[in-house]
Amino acid sequence: MLDCTRRRALGMALAATPVLPVLFACPVAAAPGFQGFLDSVRAEAERRGIAPATISAAFAGLSPDPKVIELDRHQPEFTETWAEYAAAVLSSDRISQGRTLFAANQDLLGRVTRSYPASPSVVMGIWGLESNYGGYQGGFPVVRSLATLAYSTDRGSYFRSELIAALEILGHGDVTPQGMLGSWAGAMGQPQFMPSAYLTYAVDFDGTGQRNIWTDIADVLASIANYLVQSGWRAGESWGRQVLPPPALSPALAASSATRPLVAFSRLGFRGLDGTPLPETAIPARLIMPGGSGGPAYLVFPNFQAIRRYNPSDFYALGVGLLGDRVTS
Repeated sequence: MLDCTRRRALGMALAATPVLPVLFACPVAAAPGFQGFLDSVRAEAERRGIAPATISAAFAGLSPDPKVIELDRHQPEFTETWAEYAAAVLSSDRISQGRTLFAANQDLLGRVTRSYPASPSVVMGIWGLESNYGGYQGGFPVVRSLATLAYSTDRGSYFRSELIAALEILGHGDVTPQGMLGSWAGAMGQPQFMPSAYLTYAVDFDGTGQRNIWTDIADVLASIANYLVQSGWRAGESWGRQVLPPPALSPALAASSATRPLVAFSRLGFRGLDGTPLPETAIPARLIMPGGSGGPAYLVFPNFQAIRRYNPSDFYALGVGLLGDRVTS
C-alpha cells in the first residue's frame, strides 16, 4: 500500500525497486497476449468461486495502462534526509487539517478504539500520511493497474494475486469497478490498502453492509485501527517519545539498534525534552537518531513495530507517531 509519501519513506529503509526492461515497443493497448493473460486470470478466479458476471464487469474493455507502466519503470531513487522528510509530512497545513478532523471525529474515534483498542493519535497519523485524510487517494482504476502490473513486470505473481483479491472484493459487492480507485500500484482508498490487506483488515464499522474505505470515515478509521491491533498493537502503551540524549553520548550507543529496558536509558542519562528523568520501567526501548549524531533522538517502544507493519520504514513510523501526537495534543 505505497503512495508517494510512503515511497519517500520506504526508500530510506529499503533498496530501490529495480528499473524494469522495456516490454512494450508498440502502444500498450495493442500488446500481444494481454487478452490471453486475462483469460487465465478469469479461469483462476472462477475456480476460486468468483462469479463470471463479476469478472466480466471488471474486465470489460480492459487494456494495459501506459501511465502505470511508465511510473513503474521510472521510479526514482530516494535520498531525502530526515529533516526533509519531516518537513514534508509534518507540515503546518497537515497538522492544522488533522486537528480539525480530530475534533470533528472524537466521538467516532472513541467508539472505534473501544472496539479496536489502538491509539487514536496513531490512527490519525496513518490517515494523515496515507492519503492526507482522504484528500489524495489516487485516481487509477485498481483492476486496470493491477492487471497491467501483473502482465508487464517481473513481479507478476504478486500483482496477479492482488488482482484476484480485487475481483473477490468486487464479488462481495463492497464497491463497483468504477469506484475501486487507488494509486498506480493498486493501493486503495483512504487507508491505501492493497486488495489482500483489504480482505484481511477492512471493517464495516457502521453496519452498512459494505466495507467502504473510500468515502465512509467510520470504516476508514476502524479499518486502520483493526490493522494496528492485528499487527500487535499493545493497548495503553505509547509508540515512543523524543528524548534528550546525555551530553557525552557514546557513538556506539547512537549507532546501535539493540533494544534495552527504558530504565537502562534513564540510567545512561537520557531525559525527557523538558529535562525530567524518564520513567524507570522495563518496557523495551530502542534508540533512533534519524538525522544522525547531533540530530533529534527518539526512544521507540514495541508499538513502533506495529506501525512499521504498515510500512517497514523508521522514517514512516516516526512520521506517523509525531503527526498523530501533534494532531491530538
